[in-house]
Amino acid sequence: MDMKNLINNLESILRTPTAPFHEYLLRKTIIDLLSDCKDTEISTDSFGNLIVNVGPKDKNPKWIFGAHMDHPGYVKWLSHEENKIEDFKKNGDYVFLGGVPESYLKCNFSIKEFGDFAMWDLLPFKIEEDLIKSRACDDLIGCVAIVTLIQILSSQNISTPIGAVFTRAEEVGFVGATELAKNWPYSDDACFVSIETSIPIGKSKVGEGPICRLGDRLTVFNHDATESILFAAKESNLKIQRELLDLGACEASALSVFDIPVAGISLPLGNYHNCGDQNKIKEEFVSFSDLKVLINLMQCIIKFFPKGPDKEVFKKRSRFDSKVNEYGELIKQTSNHFKKTALD
Repeated sequence: MDMKNLINNLESILRTPTAPFHEYLLRKTIIDLLSDCKDTEISTDSFGNLIVNVGPKDKNPKWIFGAHMDHPGYVKWLSHEENKIEDFKKNGDYVFLGGVPESYLKCNFSIKEFGDFAMWDLLPFKIEEDLIKSRACDDLIGCVAIVTLIQILSSQNISTPIGAVFTRAEEVGFVGATELAKNWPYSDDACFVSIETSIPIGKSKVGEGPICRLGDRLTVFNHDATESILFAAKESNLKIQRELLDLGACEASALSVFDIPVAGISLPLGNYHNCGDQNKIKEEFVSFSDLKVLINLMQCIIKFFPKGPDKEVFKKRSRFDSKVNEYGELIKQTSNHFKKTALD
């Protein structure tokens, strides 16, 4: 992995302002970063989601990696008075969109305006030891990971195609993902993998590797896809974590409603939605080492399972059958006891 290129991707994407329904600047940044990639097709759907395909055109991608381009922020919504928006969400002509508790919005933290939208006036990008800090890690880090993956695959003349989607308006209820699912541009068996940043729960921690997400607060994800991700990580000696992550929801749940196979991989996120301790607005942060493992993991998934999730992978790595053989003699010895107490 070219570290100089990865840092350039981080700086380019994290410094680009964005908010729900105002992802056009970030979309342009992503297009620019991918402009020199060979064997890469870039298009948009009718809603403005960005769709990228890499590799042979005569094969259908079976893995579709997705991230959203928006982050909670203020947008100009001149008719908001008619929509009964709560006062604590208003800031002049701006209305706050995204999941942030009332106590944080009432603290009157300063904002930086970008025309028709605004973000909190925080550092756009900083690397501090192993931490990447930004006003918007969620989900711009996911965008960085997928852009870097595409650049790597494009340079390798891959024989396995992959798809990537960068969606709009996730923070207000998966609007872009829903529009994408309604006009799904891939085959029915193509698996969507949500690349997210999420609050670590259970034993998961920042710096301990990306999390293979078993599901979210809305649903559990595709078993075969999840097992394939876990298998690829184990066979590649990649340090990852495994959790349900049910404190929030992600685009995988939205697409699953439309019978699209889904899975999820999340980077543990600090200061989720800029919510720091004691109701203070702060930069979000993720681990740089976690990000590098995530990019490697996506490559390994494609390497081990070029045809998509493997329906047999869990059976192959399970030891259930071996237990029958291990206790075969004892099963035989105790069989007479069961014959004596058999039901009539």
